[in-house]
Amino acid sequence: MIDDPVVEEIRAHRQAHAARFNYDLAAIFADLVEREKSSSRPVINRPSRRIPEKLNTDISQQQCQAKMSTAI
Repeated sequence: MIDDPVVEEIRAHRQAHAARFNYDLAAIFADLVEREKSSSRPVINRPSRRIPEKLNTDISQQQCQAKMSTAI
């Protein structure tokens, strides 16, 4: 694997940030939310693009049937 100094720097910052909160994900998340609120940068919230489960199942079944019909 190629060592990338930018990636290494980001990982070091992430590690130091996690260590400040004793690797407690809830505390890390709370800190990030607080930083987001106090930041002057705009935050863009986009709606989820997930496919509804029923539709997702129907598509999967159609894809399987199409693959089976072309394999024969």
